[in-house]
Amino acid sequence: MILGLAMVIELYDQDRATLMPLFRLADDSEQQIAAYREKGAIYVAREGGAIVGYVQIVATGDPATLEINTIAVTQDRQGQGIGGSLVVAAVDHTRAVGAERLIVATAAAGVANLRFYQLAGFRFYAIVRDAFGPDKGYPPDLMVDGIPLRDQIVLDMQITV
Repeated sequence: MILGLAMVIELYDQDRATLMPLFRLADDSEQQIAAYREKGAIYVAREGGAIVGYVQIVATGDPATLEINTIAVTQDRQGQGIGGSLVVAAVDHTRAVGAERLIVATAAAGVANLRFYQLAGFRFYAIVRDAFGPDKGYPPDLMVDGIPLRDQIVLDMQITV
């Protein structure tokens, strides 16, 4: 998928250790990153050869449902439509493999992320209480925009063929 003269989104099949700075933008838990880093499919956004964002799509227990496990865009490129284009790549991937639903989970404290996903067409599906804590590798008393990081919101999107 080409986004302009210099921006390209493509399936990534190289060493995922290269993406660690982006994984760390998406998740504050090294423990969680280590558990999922090698799973699923990853699409990257490249600009002039440099990776400026990625989305990771993983299987769930339901073959009809895939999940955006993580997504991140470099801080200097946020707010420029790259994240939305990566979500489109995830939707296209979901459709291509015949799945009918795409889910994503994010921190309830991440108001900007909740807005981003709703603008992309996701709807609230479930709340997971106390999803973020020291037992999962998150620092105690972690705050997001002044809100304690505790609960997780799961959003979903129905995919049409």
